[in-house]
Amino acid sequence: MKLNRHLVIFVKAPRLGAVKTRLAADVGAVAALRFYRTTTARILRRLGNDRRWTCWLAVTPDRFARDRRIWPAKLRRLPQGRGNLGARMARPLRRLPPGPVVIVGSDIPGLGAAQVDRAFRALGGDDAVVGPAADGGYWLIGLGRRRPVPRGVFENVRWSGPHALADTLASLGPGARVAVLEKLADIDDGADLARWRAAR
Repeated sequence: MKLNRHLVIFVKAPRLGAVKTRLAADVGAVAALRFYRTTTARILRRLGNDRRWTCWLAVTPDRFARDRRIWPAKLRRLPQGRGNLGARMARPLRRLPPGPVVIVGSDIPGLGAAQVDRAFRALGGDDAVVGPAADGGYWLIGLGRRRPVPRGVFENVRWSGPHALADTLASLGPGARVAVLEKLADIDDGADLARWRAAR
């Protein structure tokens, strides 16, 4: 039996002052909102219609998951729910129908279908897959879910810092086979944005 592939894109409702706050501190709230809207729209266009997977939007705040004016109507939406980032990321891993799950953010301008496809292919043989970021975090995490999701997954992770990837890998438990994708830039602050623009 072929299991469905599930791509979960974590998004925030695009509201002035509520998205990319670290970036906004450097470039201003309006420019940060513009960047977030543009990048999110591009990612949804690139990934949302691909027939190789089912695309889900994990939305915060929860009430905006029902707002049809913000999100493309054809994309499935679910609320992220309460808790820290780890608790919210663990939720779709435990609740979505059977099949591998890949989670990405919506602030990665270089993200496209090729990277997502590579992640799902890696999960054909490995337990997990990660896409590392230069700052010690990551832009993608996926689990094959052939076995139950580890109980402590994403617990004790020091988010938004240089230890996020290492802590996450530790939370997968001993013996987990993890595939590693290429590094991509996730844009957290003005310096990240300047580096990405220069690299283009």
